[in-house]
Amino acid sequence: MGEFVSVEVEAGVGTIRLDRPPVNALNNQVQAELAEAAQEVTERADIRSVILYGGEKTFAGGADIKEMAARSYAEMVTFGTALSTSLSLLAGIPKPTVAAITGYALGGGLELALTADRRVAGDNVKVGQPEIQLGVIPGAGGTQRLARLIGPSKAKDLVYTGRFVKAEEALALGIVDEVVAPDDVYAAAHKWAAQFVNGPAVALRAAKAAIDGGLDVDLANGLKLETQLFAGLWATEDQANGMRSFIENGPGKASFEGK
Repeated sequence: MGEFVSVEVEAGVGTIRLDRPPVNALNNQVQAELAEAAQEVTERADIRSVILYGGEKTFAGGADIKEMAARSYAEMVTFGTALSTSLSLLAGIPKPTVAAITGYALGGGLELALTADRRVAGDNVKVGQPEIQLGVIPGAGGTQRLARLIGPSKAKDLVYTGRFVKAEEALALGIVDEVVAPDDVYAAAHKWAAQFVNGPAVALRAAKAAIDGGLDVDLANGLKLETQLFAGLWATEDQANGMRSFIENGPGKASFEGK
């Protein structure tokens, strides 16, 4: 357990919890602890799905500007690479992941939320990439993951203007996938994550790898990747159990071991 980032596990759902008051700013230590948390939830067999959570007040307000302002170009190359690598480790967690967004997810905070497979937000949240207002651009996925998620034109509007987006517009744009009452954010995220705890873990891993990997290549190579991952599941116990259960008992009644 790190000073600012911890991993909590309950009934198969792992929660990566940020706790650096007042706004969970992402400094050197936080990004390093996020990388460690990503590695931990990836390796632990008792964790079947993951929630990213910043607490009841705010998800993450972005990078630590006071810390960044004093850095040289060479220092920012090092920090920027480390932060981007840490967030990529989170994006690469081979399990279903969901960001539970409260308060704000701005700059690096939104980039952190973008690493998840799904985003649940309170109806009072604000998200955005305001880096342009500081004379810089997003540097940890905001120009890349956001554009892939909502399209280049909408992403350019947000990055060029640096404006804050409220929950209703964020939902319409596709930045978040579900909006609930502020007090219900974590519970809604947990409900989504919990449905995979007893699911076919290897097939879920393959599904994530196929979708994410396919986005990085052309359609022909994406289809090849899909076929390889699809066929590989015939080496799992879950495939045998799932198909046997379907034949004998009908759909939706299989029990999976995650093997």
